[in-house]
Amino acid sequence: GSGYSLYSESKESFTLIFICCFICVFAVLTDKVSLQDTVEAFIGGSVILPCSLSAQDLTLQDINVHWRQNGSKIVYDIVKGEDSVAFQDSEFKNRAESFPEEYLRGNFSIRLNNLQHTDGGTYNCYITHSSELKTIQLTINGADSVGESLLWVYIVVPVLTILFIVGLILFCWGEKKLKLPQSLLFQLMNK
Repeated sequence: GSGYSLYSESKESFTLIFICCFICVFAVLTDKVSLQDTVEAFIGGSVILPCSLSAQDLTLQDINVHWRQNGSKIVYDIVKGEDSVAFQDSEFKNRAESFPEEYLRGNFSIRLNNLQHTDGGTYNCYITHSSELKTIQLTINGADSVGESLLWVYIVVPVLTILFIVGLILFCWGEKKLKLPQSLLFQLMNK
């Protein structure tokens, strides 16, 4: 009868709404994902900016690596397998370090210490041996950003839980598997 078609339409509507909500939440959660490497760190902390080469036939003479921030600031240079900080931007003096014992393995990552808000930005690691350019996006967060990230969890998880429970109740009720006691139905109707 007409009761079934009304139920069928409301079930389809709910399913559509549920799918739309799921897609929206998924889109918000994946918004921070990108193709370049993204690294997050906190003011005052340290961070490793990754840069590696898979070539195994390296000699120290082959190794020339240039780290730049936002395309121009000299963060760190490795010239013929030796650290070269002569032209390093003053902002990075005594705060940037590399791992020389890793060079022959193709690892040219650097560590930035005592992070400042101005350290945020795009870092390029140019390896001349292979003409490879690695790009890392560094985001510097203050202490309040941790709370902001947790706020998303405190909002998204309950919303998804409520949507799941409502969907389950509607599905079960529609399948006549959930039978509410008459007294409970009477109480709900008279509120």
